[in-house]
Amino acid sequence: MRKSISESITSTVKDLNKSGLIDHITMKNIENLCLPEIKEYSPEKIISIRKQLKLSQAALASIFNISPSTVQKWEQGNKKPAGASRKLLDIMERKGLEALI
Repeated sequence: MRKSISESITSTVKDLNKSGLIDHITMKNIENLCLPEIKEYSPEKIISIRKQLKLSQAALASIFNISPSTVQKWEQGNKKPAGASRKLLDIMERKGLEALI
């Protein structure tokens, strides 16, 4: 439900921008408000995503351009993915590995 509302708002805002009723900056600000919330990833979930995609810790690290020890720390719960890594995990979970390669 939330996705369809978000898509509807984004579409309406783009139309308002095309017709000159709102400027480009306002359109981008509204689109950013409609972005899906990026969830936190537990060690178990990270392991699950990695295994589902048939990746080793080293392969996942290579895709994310991080060290294998960082992936190991995520999976042990000693460290949590943040920023771009969380976004990449979200994309991998929703769209698969093909979205990143």
